[in-house]
Amino acid sequence: MKAIILAGGLGERLRPLTDNIPKPLLSVKGKPIVQHAIENFKKHGIKNIVLSVGYRADKIKEYFGDGSKFGVKISYCVEDDPLGTGGAIKKASKNIKKTFIAINGDNIADFDWTAILKAHKKKEARITMTLYPVEDVTRYGIAELDDSRIINFIEKPTKEEAPSNLNNAGGYVMEPESLEILPSGKSSIERDCFEKFCGKYGSVYAFSHQGYWFPTDDIEKYKKAEKEL
Repeated sequence: MKAIILAGGLGERLRPLTDNIPKPLLSVKGKPIVQHAIENFKKHGIKNIVLSVGYRADKIKEYFGDGSKFGVKISYCVEDDPLGTGGAIKKASKNIKKTFIAINGDNIADFDWTAILKAHKKKEARITMTLYPVEDVTRYGIAELDDSRIINFIEKPTKEEAPSNLNNAGGYVMEPESLEILPSGKSSIERDCFEKFCGKYGSVYAFSHQGYWFPTDDIEKYKKAEKEL
């Protein structure tokens, strides 16, 4: 099982913290943001990890190396230009032929990958997306469900438009064939690709995450993660 961690963003909303340090290396509770994800993968027996990196990639490679000091195997996929979530997954998964995981590297969450993978297999899903309930739906991408199947996805809806309070938590289990409709180059899996996933396969399922989830993509959220984790 391979896991792709998307860690190539510029971290512009975290400046000046990211002027010299890439976002994945910013510390939360004494360890880099991405290290939390790596350790959680290891906990669930997932030790083959691809870091999709871009901004300050040299610093990330220097810190994590081949992953041996963390008890995992790490390889790297370098984005010469920012590719967005869709483009980064497409590039990083080029040689993957089996079920794989992809996550946004700026979230800290204790995803139960053992349970998520079990549910993915049971549903015979093409894509399983982690969801998490949020108070303010206007700040996030919100899912519309038919039972546990995701039928639509609305990015930052008004409270009146929101079909639920379940946010895309940025963790995906994917089958290789789902990559066929991801374009090469820059794209967003959330905005540019998700409707195609639903329309082509009709087998995109939700997994409601019951643990903690801290996005760290701006200063306010980063400080909250440091305080509450």
